[in-house]
Amino acid sequence: MLQKPKLSFWQILNMNVGFFGIQYSFGLQQSAVTPIYDFLGATPDQIPILHLAGPVTGLLVQPIIGAMSDKTWSPRFGRRKPYFLIGAILCSLTLFAFPFSSSLWMAAGLLWILDAGNNTAMEPYRALIADKLDTEQQPLGFQMQSFFTGLGQVLANVSLFVFPLIFIGTTGSLPTWVYASFFLGAVCSIVTILYSISKTEEIPPTPEELEEINKKQNVLEPLLEILAAIKDMPKVMWQLALVYLFQWYALFCYWQNSSKSVALSVWNATPENTEAYTEAVSWTGLVNGWYNVVTFLVAFSLVGFAKKYSAKNVHAFCLIIAALGFFAFPYIQDKNMLFFAITGFGIGWASMMGIPYLMIVSDIPKERYGVYMGIINMMIVIPMIIQTLSFGFIMKYFLNNDPRNAITFAAVLLVISAIFTLLIKSKKAANPSIS
Repeated sequence: MLQKPKLSFWQILNMNVGFFGIQYSFGLQQSAVTPIYDFLGATPDQIPILHLAGPVTGLLVQPIIGAMSDKTWSPRFGRRKPYFLIGAILCSLTLFAFPFSSSLWMAAGLLWILDAGNNTAMEPYRALIADKLDTEQQPLGFQMQSFFTGLGQVLANVSLFVFPLIFIGTTGSLPTWVYASFFLGAVCSIVTILYSISKTEEIPPTPEELEEINKKQNVLEPLLEILAAIKDMPKVMWQLALVYLFQWYALFCYWQNSSKSVALSVWNATPENTEAYTEAVSWTGLVNGWYNVVTFLVAFSLVGFAKKYSAKNVHAFCLIIAALGFFAFPYIQDKNMLFFAITGFGIGWASMMGIPYLMIVSDIPKERYGVYMGIINMMIVIPMIIQTLSFGFIMKYFLNNDPRNAITFAAVLLVISAIFTLLIKSKKAANPSIS
């Protein structure tokens, strides 16, 4: 097998700049979409099903795009880069259109399109790290994406705090600050992807790989490849799927309920109290921005800890730290103390966005990097689909429609996820200390 060339720190940074724009868009989805639904009249138990777009498009789009990119090669455009660009264009157009939503269902429909674009752009980015970097540099590559996840989502969340102070009033059906935040996201999405594409050359396939790529395929080939890959999936990936079941269910509970939890615990306000709730949404944006600051501050240090203590131990520890923050979050009445509680989630989020990939990447055959990265995303979105379909019932009948209880529920799930993380065993690893 050909030795992959070593890349400099700045080359690895440049290839991942596009992740910044993708994650700005995801940051808006996490922190701004639920308040938009609230402004358009959604009830608390409707919120989960209105977020069904993200997990369903992830389930359908990412593995298909992964399988397609595995079978793609253009001497001019490469293997993964065409999908970055298509996804970024779709994201930018939808982000521009989103603030013009005049009804709840229009906003929900645009979220489906936005998520399809985000997933088209993001899935090949995971595979690009495995394509370009050798075993020694892969931890830095994945954690560089964690760094840009934090940075992109910081900007998204800080915009929710700053723009309401600058853009006052309402335009159409929504506050004017929504337009500013989403327009900035539209620009970031396309500009950062174009930058990474211009700075990154992909490694050409070997003659044998090229022959396989050029074989005539039928339209069902990507789906057949996904099914075959699931059938052959390494055991460690099934173990990771159990971790993700609890982890990502918990995160969706937090993102859907954080603003309303803060509104109740600090302002004693509901969405019907528009002025106080807007202030709570703004402050929650700042709090969520802080956890992403923590993410990009600690992301690179986790690489060293993973090498020293093993990836699974680091991830389990980070999940427990995040859970402790979630346990405290809904009981805090001083808005400034929320930053201390959410710091734990910032550490956990830094691990979630990079460390789990180190547990499994050495068990994945390189000719299937794209499809298996897509299947990992299926492990993320299936728990989200389960959450969107089930949590409305849980929220209404077991948690008293109280968003503060939803955050506590998320904390319990993170503890369970940490326990299952410690049970993961990788069968083969190029570097055992990373497993």
